[in-house]
Amino acid sequence: MQRLYDFLRRHPTGVDSFWALLLFCMSGLAVAEQPGTIGHRLGGAVVSIALCLVVALRRRAPEKMLLLTIATGAAQLAGDIQPNVYDFAMLVIVYTVASGHVKWASRLALAGGLLASAAAALRWAHDTDVFRTMIMVGFLTVPFILAWVMGDSMRTRRAYWAQLEERAEQLEKDREQQAKLAVTAERARIARELHDVVAHNVSVMVVQADGAAYVLDASPEQAKQALETISGTGRQALAEMRRLLGVLRTDETAEGGEYVPQPDVEQLGELVEQVRRAGLPVDFRIEGAARPLPSGVELTAYRIVQEALTNTRKHGGPNVGASVRLTYFDDGLGLLIEDDGRGAQQELYQSGGADGMGHGLIGMRERVGMVGGTLDAGPRPGGGFRISVLLPAKPGGR
Repeated sequence: MQRLYDFLRRHPTGVDSFWALLLFCMSGLAVAEQPGTIGHRLGGAVVSIALCLVVALRRRAPEKMLLLTIATGAAQLAGDIQPNVYDFAMLVIVYTVASGHVKWASRLALAGGLLASAAAALRWAHDTDVFRTMIMVGFLTVPFILAWVMGDSMRTRRAYWAQLEERAEQLEKDREQQAKLAVTAERARIARELHDVVAHNVSVMVVQADGAAYVLDASPEQAKQALETISGTGRQALAEMRRLLGVLRTDETAEGGEYVPQPDVEQLGELVEQVRRAGLPVDFRIEGAARPLPSGVELTAYRIVQEALTNTRKHGGPNVGASVRLTYFDDGLGLLIEDDGRGAQQELYQSGGADGMGHGLIGMRERVGMVGGTLDAGPRPGGGFRISVLLPAKPGGR
């Protein structure tokens, strides 16, 4: 049964041709038994062929078949060819045209059906009673009205389903677009995280390695401390990179169970100590009453300080010092990172933030913008560099 249904759906014209052939056979028998002259029977055969052709081609050319039906009906009235089984094709074409999207054809089919029923009742009614004639007109009109209503309802349903399918396709496209945007945003976030991890930790390792090589013969103890710092920094960098890469491993279990948590403002003290051990003096102060903040805000604060101190160490020049102020406000968190360097920070600022390993200041602005904060960066009066950041207590708004 399902195969038959699929075949009928794939070959609608063949189905119409079958029904047209069946109607032709039935109408042929009816014409042969129809009373009247040979001319009436010949006219009935012509009408039968025309209306069977209407049924066969109703899907391919519905408007043309409607006009052919009207012409055939007019000839039937003029030639006094009485209604027969082949006139069922008129109901079929009215339904077909009403289910289409051509408005003028649908309206013409409705008007033609109403006029055809009235004309047939008046043409072949043998009863002189007007009341009975009106009843016959109404009786003949009902099938045409029902055929038109069914066709128009089918048109409405098809339009409704087409609209639903279009909406579903649009929703699918929107979901795909949102997924692509989410993937792009996640890649950008991971890129920023990797930049911060690599830029900070590798720069610390390079500085310590240079210092160890310089004092290796004169002060083996200091060289040993520098190597220990390099070792600890390398392990920390590997742990953070493992955590970041673990984000991409959605179908595997991470080595060692859990990854290192995201850094927050409580780890700023460890970061400052690490920078100090690398040779950069840092004055670190916390002002205001400390309180928990959203993880996104705390991660942003940590990465901003990390990036700023990395840039100071790389571009601040010799004998540079830095200060970090962390201030808790009622509606957010403030950061002020300054240095007194005389190195390449001015060029770094004017070039838009490119630091040779990424886009330092650009990345900072992106991070701050993602949580709805503000960032102001530029040279200090009298020399050095300043970065001022205000982060809201709630990400995305202030």
